[in-house]
Amino acid sequence: MRKKVTKAIFPVAGLGTRFLPATKAIPKEIMTLVDRPLIQYAIDEAREAGIKEFIFVTSRGKSALEDYFDHAPQLEQELRKKDKKDLMQVLKSTYMDSGAIAYIRQHRALGLGHAVHCARRLIANEPFAVILPDDVIDGEQGCLKQMVDAYEETGGCMVAAMEVPPEKASSYGVLDVADDMGSLVSVKGMVEKPKAEEAPSNLAVIGRYILTPSVLRNLSKQDAGAGGEIQLTDAIAKEIGGEQGVYGFRFRGQRYDCGSKSGFLQATVAFGLARDELRDDLMAYLDELAATRKAAE
Repeated sequence: MRKKVTKAIFPVAGLGTRFLPATKAIPKEIMTLVDRPLIQYAIDEAREAGIKEFIFVTSRGKSALEDYFDHAPQLEQELRKKDKKDLMQVLKSTYMDSGAIAYIRQHRALGLGHAVHCARRLIANEPFAVILPDDVIDGEQGCLKQMVDAYEETGGCMVAAMEVPPEKASSYGVLDVADDMGSLVSVKGMVEKPKAEEAPSNLAVIGRYILTPSVLRNLSKQDAGAGGEIQLTDAIAKEIGGEQGVYGFRFRGQRYDCGSKSGFLQATVAFGLARDELRDDLMAYLDELAATRKAAE
């Protein structure tokens, strides 16, 4: 019987320099889309997929991230006093049970593969997920839940994938497809940040992974790859042709790259428009803004 995926690694050690000066004071993962921080979207997606143990790979200066998941007795007391039951429920959704969350320090910025490897002792010999909070994926069903359901049929390693314009392939890990089965593709190769003319496809790896423990063993022996970093893609690629194989999964949903300012702003507008209490005012403002710009042309 296939082991269930109940552990997830959240690599959150990055400095978030693209969002300076804000990230001088707060971790990027605490920055909010409407009224929820990026990390909350990732946690909610993981919970929906059945994740029970949450492993954060952090660095110095991330204490606000740890505090976010802690209980807030004084705030609770104030909300109870004012009978704000709805806000109490919102607050409780941010709490994590004792023992459910662990923090590991990544002392040197040696890449995503190194960050995942830092959590190896907490994974042991189980399949596990990796979620990159920068990639916010909006869909009727969470991306990781979709992948977990598919993984129960395939086993092996699985990466979330989506088509990107060929000229943008150099920003991603790209799949070399052996067999395209629709939502699933079997993979015969993976290339990290190839030149546009050398990319084997336009099917790019997005920040959701389900991995076998053997990937951690590969990382233990791995040298630096593209950009002088230890690449997770390289460790996954070593599983191609193995007993269980590697798969790409075309998820259903809209992905926002919240590691970029443009993507973050797009996500903010999209999530704002999805909220009943905000939609009318925000849409009226956007219509007015568009009309003003058109009149000025």
